[in-house]
Amino acid sequence: MDPLLTVAFVMVALAGWAVVAVRDPLEQSIVVGFFGLLLSLLFTLLQAPDVALSEMVVGAVAVPLMVLITVAKTRSGRKQ
Repeated sequence: MDPLLTVAFVMVALAGWAVVAVRDPLEQSIVVGFFGLLLSLLFTLLQAPDVALSEMVVGAVAVPLMVLITVAKTRSGRKQ
């Protein structure tokens, strides 16, 4: 196996563990975005650019943005 692929797999595994380990939703949304970027890199290295682009849009942008919006709305509702 290519050493670059090995490094990418290890980084994705560590980022996945970090997503589970982080408890604060705001911090977790940042870690999820980073995890999505690492998955995009892995898919690119595995020669699947179409999957990498889809993962970049969904995993690195859409999901963290939705989590941030949801957290902001729920926290602003508590103050009232």
